[in-house]
Amino acid sequence: MTDPKKDMAEEIETELDAELEEFLEAEAEEEIDELEKLRAERDEFKDRFIRAVADAENSRKRADRDRREAENYGGSKLARDMLPIFDNMKRAIDAIAEDQREAQAALIEGIELTMRELVSVFKKHGIVIIAPEVGDAFDPQEHEAMFEAPVPGTKAGDIIQVMNVGFMIHDRLLRPAQVGVSSNPA
Repeated sequence: MTDPKKDMAEEIETELDAELEEFLEAEAEEEIDELEKLRAERDEFKDRFIRAVADAENSRKRADRDRREAENYGGSKLARDMLPIFDNMKRAIDAIAEDQREAQAALIEGIELTMRELVSVFKKHGIVIIAPEVGDAFDPQEHEAMFEAPVPGTKAGDIIQVMNVGFMIHDRLLRPAQVGVSSNPA
């Protein structure tokens, strides 16, 4: 015969074991859910951190590039404003007749020295003169065609006259050389 108290104790123990197991499974699921949430949060923070580092690196590179451009091209506006001064001084020197050279030697020497100093300052700041010659090929990257005319003895695209020299600042065109171009048919 079985003892009813013992049976009842075993039944209660079985129920308690089942409830304890249920409780532990629920706790384990909650801990697993919490762990998954923490992992997701960690991954999100890691992603945000990586993006922030990349943004900082891109900002640094952009700032370096902007600084270099400012160093190289920051004076472009001033340089462009100085080009008419160069043109006028060149015209003045070109307009001097031989008989005036002897009579006004000191004045002419002063103008030529000023012109050389201006060219020297241009070179110091990365400004280079584009001085095409008659007979050179027209290059639309460096020259501006002011007119076209058929000139015997030339081929289409040859420079037939130079009105103004051009200028580059480092690797950028500051002002194209103004030229006349031959339009002889091929």
